[in-house]
Amino acid sequence: MPLPPILENKNQNSPSVFLPPALLRQARRQKGLSVVNVPPICILDPDGDIVRRLKNSGRAKRFDAWPCYHTVLYTFSLGGETVGILGCVVGAPFAVLVAEELFACGCRVLISLTSAGQIVPAGGNPPYFVVIDRAVRDEGTSYHYAAPEIFAEADLQLVALATDALKKAGLRAFVGPSWTTDAPFRETAEAVEAARAKGVLAVEMEAAALYTFARRHSVAVICLAHVTNTMGLTDLDFEKGEADGTADALMILETIAKAMRSR
Repeated sequence: MPLPPILENKNQNSPSVFLPPALLRQARRQKGLSVVNVPPICILDPDGDIVRRLKNSGRAKRFDAWPCYHTVLYTFSLGGETVGILGCVVGAPFAVLVAEELFACGCRVLISLTSAGQIVPAGGNPPYFVVIDRAVRDEGTSYHYAAPEIFAEADLQLVALATDALKKAGLRAFVGPSWTTDAPFRETAEAVEAARAKGVLAVEMEAAALYTFARRHSVAVICLAHVTNTMGLTDLDFEKGEADGTADALMILETIAKAMRSR
């Protein structure tokens, strides 16, 4: 049987014809934008709840020099420092596209905080947070950046930095693997059991691709899962906590951002 297209013609060591600076140069030309670096620390908020809270409270300021065609970048003060944040960047291809552009625009650390479904119940009933130390590569994007393997590995120094900072701050979080999927409504019983057998704590849609991208380009990315649900298998599911979980999420993000600045 021939290889599926996702594995054909993949030489991960070959340079890409299409590069982020080329796209960004044309976007700036069309939009009349100057070259302005984004904040050194940026955040992906796939659910968009944090961005909505920041906008509604007047804390978010639109970063008008952001040249991306597909997203809006906001800045806000987190722990006394300005950081960037983008909402609703959902799924592996979109997350990595935006990550490529952020690092081409001066980002130095990218933090992704996504809601996730519970696999192994590390923290009892949701909600709770997981610092993802590796992710099952059940998506397509990572195979363009690295040869096939089961897991995409995080930078363990960043994982240790984040978890130590959260522990010192008295914030509850677990460390473990996730399962990154492109098809949340194809999380079959067999697939869930296979993930559980690997010790996976949560299922989400971005981490494996982001970690593979980060390793390929030697950039700093740390992914967290906000475990908020049991995939709809219980009543009163998808409850995130106070203010749609943003109160806890902002405390987690502030603690990790401070740790990343000190590294």
